[in-house]
Amino acid sequence: MKAPSFNLIGVDGKPHSLDSIKGAKATIVVFSCNHCPYVVMTEDRLAAVFNDYRSKGVGMAAVNSNDSVKYPDDSFEAMKARAQEKGFPFPYLHDATQEVAKAYGATHTPHLFVFDGNLELAYTGCVDDDNNYKFRKTPTIHYLRDALDDLVAGRPVRTP
Repeated sequence: MKAPSFNLIGVDGKPHSLDSIKGAKATIVVFSCNHCPYVVMTEDRLAAVFNDYRSKGVGMAAVNSNDSVKYPDDSFEAMKARAQEKGFPFPYLHDATQEVAKAYGATHTPHLFVFDGNLELAYTGCVDDDNNYKFRKTPTIHYLRDALDDLVAGRPVRTP
């Protein structure tokens, strides 16, 4: 799958496109939100991954496609507050129409899509093996980092 293009407004008030966030080696598009406990437990790990890999040619954006009428905690104003509170190092984008989520086939949050330097899908899945917010553990398998290590090294992704 080729990464679908998009143009969305970020919490910084600026437009962001796939081209503007694209990394030379890899690009992460993560469908996220403010209220999901699974997102909340991975936010800091996603920020750490981006901080560790952006100098290696990795770009990233988080996209919130939730309906803020159904989920008021996911309003654009709440997104701004969350990004400021957490100090997100990546753009946090608002997909008010859910068109971008539909184009990517995002079905839950967080839903990660990792693309290679040619914007071909290389990995989709979890950040790591700590994916149960009720019973937290220290991750032992780092799916996202493993996929990025492969892409940065020019190898096919071995992560399932």
